[in-house]
Amino acid sequence: MKKLTLLSSVALGALLLLSSGCARVGNDFNTNNVQEIKIGQTSQADIRAMFGKPWRVGIENGVTQWTYGRYTYRLIGDTDTKDLVVKFKDGKVSAYNFNTTDVD
Repeated sequence: MKKLTLLSSVALGALLLLSSGCARVGNDFNTNNVQEIKIGQTSQADIRAMFGKPWRVGIENGVTQWTYGRYTYRLIGDTDTKDLVVKFKDGKVSAYNFNTTDVD
């Protein structure tokens, strides 16, 4: 009976996942301020005020990097993604990259 219950639970979970057909990773963030970022002028505190807490933080070649991202994948329909990667040097933005699939 336990095997049947476990099997039923797994089958139900798979059915729910497939019926929703959608997986979301990351955190949504407001993209309105992306064009306000100024290389060498915008600080880490400014970026946090504009976009909130980063989804991921890391280091690339010794450079601090914050990533804001929201990725929605669907079995049926279009994928919906957006991400902003901001690199800092001495507490100021040294580079950034914004990408989205939301193209009008």
